[in-house]
Amino acid sequence: MLKRNAAFLYPFLAIVLWAGNVIVSRLSVHSIGPQAITFYRLLLAVLLMSLFVAGPAWRSRHAIWPHLGQFVILGFLAMCLFQSLSYLAAETTTATNMAVFTALTPLLTVGLSALLLGEPPTVGMVGGGLLSLAGLVYLVSGGSPASLVHAGVHVGDPLMLLAAVVYALYGVLLKRWNLGVTGWQSTYLQALCALAIMFPAFLATPAPLRELNRDTLPLIAYAGGLASVVLPFFWVRGVQHLGPNRCAVFMNLLPVFTAAGAIVVLGEPIRSYHVVGGGLALLGVAVAQIVRRPLLRRAALAAE
Repeated sequence: MLKRNAAFLYPFLAIVLWAGNVIVSRLSVHSIGPQAITFYRLLLAVLLMSLFVAGPAWRSRHAIWPHLGQFVILGFLAMCLFQSLSYLAAETTTATNMAVFTALTPLLTVGLSALLLGEPPTVGMVGGGLLSLAGLVYLVSGGSPASLVHAGVHVGDPLMLLAAVVYALYGVLLKRWNLGVTGWQSTYLQALCALAIMFPAFLATPAPLRELNRDTLPLIAYAGGLASVVLPFFWVRGVQHLGPNRCAVFMNLLPVFTAAGAIVVLGEPIRSYHVVGGGLALLGVAVAQIVRRPLLRRAALAAE
């Protein structure tokens, strides 16, 4: 029983590290370019994983080669596009908002699975989606939805929503494709492909925005080491012991930990609309995860 309970530490620690990564994204603003920090974190992650994954991956090369194009797509989505969008969003939105949008990933994954994999929509998906939408409107409007008509939203908020959709699409494709390799080898190959994709963007970044110094090195170390290697290790171990659905519930803690870190490290104030809007958004995610009754069956019964 104790060993079973200890397994919950894996997703818990993964979310703690993920919250730290959101804080790092905010700290990187104006210190290093989004493409540069994405490239550096990938380079460090590849170097670290090469120590224990390169050998097994090489021995599995015959199984890997037929799926090379899929690794390119997955690496681009999760490690290039998602990360770059997150760093761009950090320039104009708060760490708390970023965490709330990221925590919507399980809900978005359910929706995309219904569209792309033909999985039947559920009552929870529809109801939870509407609840989360209401929460997001309240959150990004600063507690005054009517102001969106006149003032609009911060650019970072729709960028972060797009980033969450991208990561949800990544999860759906990963589920759909049977790549035939271990989790570590898959992560390693995605990182290698993403590193190659990001190299031209890195070269196009102005020299001052890709400089390595005492301000940027700690950020790269966290993003490339803890967030890109240790975090996946904890998450994969959690999925192995608890299953993906139980681990997904821990995503709801991401805004809580991020908000705490934002107060201490960034000095970001937490307003009532963060609590209300973010709470509604997360409640919608929980509803989608818990209420799994097929929507069409309900409609059919209603028609009878």
